[in-house]
Amino acid sequence: MIDWGQVKSLRDEVGPEDFEEVVELFLEEVEEVVERLKVSADTSTLEDDMHFLKGSAMNLGFESFSRLCQDGENLSAQGEADTLDVGSVLACYASSKAVFLNDLPNAIQ
Repeated sequence: MIDWGQVKSLRDEVGPEDFEEVVELFLEEVEEVVERLKVSADTSTLEDDMHFLKGSAMNLGFESFSRLCQDGENLSAQGEADTLDVGSVLACYASSKAVFLNDLPNAIQ
């Protein structure tokens, strides 16, 4: 679910002192899109939303979530945005976030 190697690489790249800020910014930006999708998954912007979420997820090691967003981006690009199970994507984010926040302290030591 989480690519801890990617998380460690990111922490090493930005430095331990800035890593917490990067995580907070990631979660804040992703939460904005997630909340919007909960209210209404606008098929006209779904491809862009999935692309944004995919990139953010990849940067922070949210592997499963990133794959689902990639699938959603592809469906949207093919004109099949209405077939995307947005609820499943959002559920994957919620579970990924929970695992990430719970396991982060021990995973990057």
